[in-house]
Amino acid sequence: MAKYDYEFKKQVVEAYQKGEGGYGTLAQRFGIPADSTVHKWVKIVEKFGVEGLNRRKNKQIYSSQFKQDVIHYYLNSGDSLLDVALKYELPSGALLQHWYQIFLQKGIDGLSPKQKGKGHPSMTKKTTKVMSKKTQTREQELERENERLRAELAFVKKRRALGMNLPDRLKNKTHESFTNSEKEFQLTILLDATKFPKATYMYWQKRFNRENPNAELEKMIKEIFEENNGNYGYRRVQIALSQRGLKVNQKKIRRIMSKLGLKGSKFTRKSRKYNSYKGTVGQVAKNRINRHFYTSIPHQKLTTDTSEFKYYVQNKQGKPTIKKLYLDPFLDMFNGEILSYRISEHPSAKAILDAQKEAIEHTSDCPYRRTFHSDQGWAYQMGQYRKQLKDEKIFQSMSRKGNCFDNSPIENFFGLLKQEMYHGVVYTSFEHLKQAIVDWIDYYNYRRIKTKLGCSPVQYREWIAA
Repeated sequence: MAKYDYEFKKQVVEAYQKGEGGYGTLAQRFGIPADSTVHKWVKIVEKFGVEGLNRRKNKQIYSSQFKQDVIHYYLNSGDSLLDVALKYELPSGALLQHWYQIFLQKGIDGLSPKQKGKGHPSMTKKTTKVMSKKTQTREQELERENERLRAELAFVKKRRALGMNLPDRLKNKTHESFTNSEKEFQLTILLDATKFPKATYMYWQKRFNRENPNAELEKMIKEIFEENNGNYGYRRVQIALSQRGLKVNQKKIRRIMSKLGLKGSKFTRKSRKYNSYKGTVGQVAKNRINRHFYTSIPHQKLTTDTSEFKYYVQNKQGKPTIKKLYLDPFLDMFNGEILSYRISEHPSAKAILDAQKEAIEHTSDCPYRRTFHSDQGWAYQMGQYRKQLKDEKIFQSMSRKGNCFDNSPIENFFGLLKQEMYHGVVYTSFEHLKQAIVDWIDYYNYRRIKTKLGCSPVQYREWIAA
């Protein structure tokens, strides 16, 4: 290795302090083989001043205890080899790296100095016995220290593997790594190596060994979550538990769901909305709803719209081709229930008229004059659609052009449907997608809890009628 004088080192460090370049740039500029050398000089000046560059490195013999202390600090501090070497005034970080490799390979005994000479002065039996006891005691101490350092190293590695940088704060995973290490080392060694209070360890040991008091509740929450295809958050889970006769705090439900890794409504991606507006092709009705969506009377206010879905089929060349499906539902604003719907392969006036006719029959028991609301799509401007409403003395209402907020109940329904059964799933046939929509609407009407109702739409209507 090249020898560099004091003035040369000082010149390099001053160039770094003036901002003339980084370690690599300056190493290349001054012809220094490694940028780590520049880094080392800068660190020496930061710690000892510029005079530190003029220190002579006399050959020194380090005791076994000193080496142990340095290794112990390096394992627990997280500092670099160079920082630790400067702290203990070692010639270089390479020496510390050498000690660390010896420790990993041979343990603490490898750091002890080798004994020189073969002969020993003559000793009496008594002296020999005393020396034997001292040697035995020292060997036991070294062996215990070796075990302590091994335990400490194993614990640090375990904690890093679990992704925990927690030297001071106690968490469940800390106890987990401690318990796993206890299988390899004695408890007293572990407590000494990790500075873990015995009382704290015993406290957590009892907690981990006891039966889980929430085992049945966790099982029930998991069942509710899976029965609803992972779509329930903690609010709906709480309502479902209440229906089963259990009153559980929301915070406790959130804590358990977090512990079990249960998260609802994974997909929030939106697809392009189908637009059925083609200008004024018939007669446009005025907006009678005017965003007054609430009603306390079943079957009084209905809303409708058309939504587009995509599925994929293979063509003759074996390549996927996009096909489309259209859903035309009629929703009761009273409870959000879907009263009728039709599914078709193309935008169809017949599908809308059939669903409209079925919705009119469903709502014939309403004692008040009904209102059917929609956007200004071409199908809702048709004379036949308007005639069916007029014959039943039903008011027709339409949103303003291009304003989806005027028809938000049905828009929210479409968003919920696609979020829970469409996004994130690839459908490969019309029948496959159609059956999935039919099943979900049945689930939505009869089983899926609406938070503001506290039950499903059909359950709410039946409860009000009772």
